[in-house]
Amino acid sequence: MNILITICARGGSKGIPGKNIRVLNGKPLIAYTIEAAKNFAVKHDADIALSTDSDEIKNTAAMFGLQTAYKRPEKLATDAAGKADAITDVMHYTEIEHSKTYDIVIDLDVTSPLRNIDDIENAYVQLLQNHKALNIFSVSPAKRNPYFNMVEENEDGFFHTVKDGKLFKSRQQAPKVYDMNASFYIFKRKFFIDNWSVSITNASLVYIMPHICFDLDEPEDFIIMEILLQQNLLGFNL
Repeated sequence: MNILITICARGGSKGIPGKNIRVLNGKPLIAYTIEAAKNFAVKHDADIALSTDSDEIKNTAAMFGLQTAYKRPEKLATDAAGKADAITDVMHYTEIEHSKTYDIVIDLDVTSPLRNIDDIENAYVQLLQNHKALNIFSVSPAKRNPYFNMVEENEDGFFHTVKDGKLFKSRQQAPKVYDMNASFYIFKRKFFIDNWSVSITNASLVYIMPHICFDLDEPEDFIIMEILLQQNLLGFNL
């Protein structure tokens, strides 16, 4: 089984400028993901590929042992570019570089580092055990439920629940829903053969994180995550 781990880190971040290499609890954010990738790669004989358009990110990654000659094309480094396309491009590049075809691609997101090797391995096994599944991605239990306490606007300006929740009198009665926390995505090769451009397919599985996990979207998210790390409040080991 040939496995590729991809780390995609675009240089242009509008929400948090330079967030992929911003220092979090003493080291650049990308270092957490490189360490997780290395832990898995050593155990499973996997390759690691970095996809970035930024020389600064490349240099920072090299400081933590991840070097690459690949540079993401400009068309795949815009706000409108899909991540699946970026993963596909670096996968094809690495296949040529290493003269092999990858059966599994594991994408680890730099901006959602609260995962460990147990999470990745458990999700990997879960995917392999389902022969019909194309991919699996990490999620967390949602705090809001579209059947019960999430609303959207009608054409007439009035509001209703996002999904019809007339049958449910309480949140506990509504179907369980989950937030995609962006920490990792694992793909079988058929995902790329079928040319999916988004991570949610007609044969996707989810791995429910058994601990806290969230991605860094706003500046205050960095503060929250740093406090959790500094005060050892995660409840698990990275």
